[in-house]
Amino acid sequence: MAVLQKIREKSVLLIAVIGLSLFAFIIGGLLEGGINFSSRNVGTINGVDIATQDFLNKVQNAEKSGQAEGGQANNTVWNSEVRNILLSEQFDKAGLRLGKDQLINVIKNHPNFGQNPQFLNDAGVFDMGKFNAFVAQIKAAGGAQWYAWIDFEGQLEKFAKEQMYYNMIKSAVITTGLEAKYAYKKENDKATFDYVTVPYSTINDDEVKITDAEIESYIKKNEKQFKSENSRLVEYVFVENKPSAEDEKATKEKVSELLNSSVVFNAKTNKNDTIAGFRTNPDVIAFVNANSDVPYDSTYYAKADLPAEYQEQLYNLSAGEVFGPYLFNNHYCLSKLISKSVVTESVDASHILIAYTGAQSATPTVTLTKEQAKAKAEELLKQLQSNPALFADLASQNSTDPGSKDKGGKYENIPRGQMVPAFDQYIFNNPVGKLGIVETDFGFHVIKVDKKNEKEAVRLATVAKALEVSDKTEDEIYLKATKFEEGIATKDFSKLATELGLVAHPETKVGAFDDQLPGVGNQRQAIAWAYNKKTSVGDTKKFDSAEGHLIIKLVATNDSGLMSAVEARPTVEPILKNEKKAAIIRKKMTGATLEEVAKNAGVGVQTASDVNGVNTFLGAAPEPLVIGKALGSQPNQVSKLIDGNGGVFMIKARTVTKAPDLPNYNDYKSKVVNNNRNAVQGAVYNALYQNATIKDNRTSVLQ
Repeated sequence: MAVLQKIREKSVLLIAVIGLSLFAFIIGGLLEGGINFSSRNVGTINGVDIATQDFLNKVQNAEKSGQAEGGQANNTVWNSEVRNILLSEQFDKAGLRLGKDQLINVIKNHPNFGQNPQFLNDAGVFDMGKFNAFVAQIKAAGGAQWYAWIDFEGQLEKFAKEQMYYNMIKSAVITTGLEAKYAYKKENDKATFDYVTVPYSTINDDEVKITDAEIESYIKKNEKQFKSENSRLVEYVFVENKPSAEDEKATKEKVSELLNSSVVFNAKTNKNDTIAGFRTNPDVIAFVNANSDVPYDSTYYAKADLPAEYQEQLYNLSAGEVFGPYLFNNHYCLSKLISKSVVTESVDASHILIAYTGAQSATPTVTLTKEQAKAKAEELLKQLQSNPALFADLASQNSTDPGSKDKGGKYENIPRGQMVPAFDQYIFNNPVGKLGIVETDFGFHVIKVDKKNEKEAVRLATVAKALEVSDKTEDEIYLKATKFEEGIATKDFSKLATELGLVAHPETKVGAFDDQLPGVGNQRQAIAWAYNKKTSVGDTKKFDSAEGHLIIKLVATNDSGLMSAVEARPTVEPILKNEKKAAIIRKKMTGATLEEVAKNAGVGVQTASDVNGVNTFLGAAPEPLVIGKALGSQPNQVSKLIDGNGGVFMIKARTVTKAPDLPNYNDYKSKVVNNNRNAVQGAVYNALYQNATIKDNRTSVLQ
């Protein structure tokens, strides 16, 4: 009671202390960036939020279905969400609605329905009654099957709306007679002209240095061309854990010792036993399993399947003869020929797959029960036993395997182990022409063995010892990585790497959900570190793994939504360099005639004959501006200086031949309108994306 009374007396103080603690916790979280009040959304597209949990569920489903993994799955789902939101916004603005009749038309044109005998009447026409019965059956089944169908309908609806949307735009794309005439003239007007040119390549790049500030200025003037997701620029060194020359020598000697007999102490008899070596040991299988890092393999291998660099030596061994030690796949090996034989290398087989509800291959269109599927397979087998020639027709009509039904059920050159075990065993263990039924997780297979592809092959017993990093080598590698990590605090990253005999990978752009670093492989942890709010530009960190040691440096961050100067430099630098080079060249190209300009610039006068507006190459670069000037010139007219793609030009037309007018330009009109309509889908979506307001919160929410 005394204790309780004390607590009551101090209750106000306790509440105050708890309140202050919570406040400190929240403030601390904010200061460290650990609490994100908008964490429920991974992003916003034109004001539409993408909920975090929904997004993560879709990423998980993408990984489960094998579409993508890790960061790739994250990016795939993100791009899909962006696309769906941008297009749905347009569907709503356009007032697009999909009625039941329109959805039915989409379903009728879907190959899984419109061409499926299950939904056709006696006249071969899609039967709405059969289809409705099918949907009712799925609905009655309920559960995952019904939800899968609802999702499938949703995908069909999105697809249909997208087609309607793009078709509306395509139908609005027209070509006027004037545009058609222009296309005709562009192709058939011809010009012959003399010209003088000084290529940009005559000016050394060192004379026209481009600064980051100049590139940034160009980016700001052309922002829509340089939109970019958040990125990080890193440089890194990877010190690989790999065996030294001493390690290789030791492993090779260890393997060589297995060739000859050895003396081993036997604790049971308290005596030394002499163990026969690999050359003479009568129990080869036991010897391999006792001494090899890779267990005995009884497979027969054709010559082409043996290691390319040792094919001749291994294939031409005599029975009992040994070859080695030789290095293959990071192992030192000894191989002894056990036997040669003619073996089946692969099989040609045909099958008809009858799936049933619940089978691994079942789609929403599959309605048969397991018993019904088995009965159907048995009925098909009876037909084929009476007339095997019907196989291709029956496969195309009945098989639920999309990979083979259109080829008469046929699969060619099936190697051993490619198919599921029951299927594999049947085709390899039965003679050509054999018909039968095999059940797998995919359903019931009616199988026919068509052909066996046989080759002479060898069976080898191989002792293989992996090349491993010794403790001594591992310590040396770790010390080198640590020395580099400590040294970069005061020395240049690349120079220090060269001093220590390491390779510094150049500055590399990485996305927030990338998994790979070029030349190193999966380094998800290091990339996540580069995006951590606590990581600052200039920070370095070492990541240790069984494969080696990665030392990575954060060079720059970019969360502006635009490319950085470093990222844009490969695109922008040539443009700006050519502008500066043009200014230098123009000072050399003085004069009123081609001859004067040529003399002052130290170049010759050249001629271009019968050029048109379609094929615009002059030398190594397309020069549409130069060709356009020529086609629009009068004979003997000298142009001003023209900054082209490959250099600075001056031209003088000799002849300009205008193509005669046509009675009509319908052929050109059709060609132009088709080209324009084919470009609609890509151009429209690109315009929607470039003009969208996209806020990507994934790095702050999911990292």
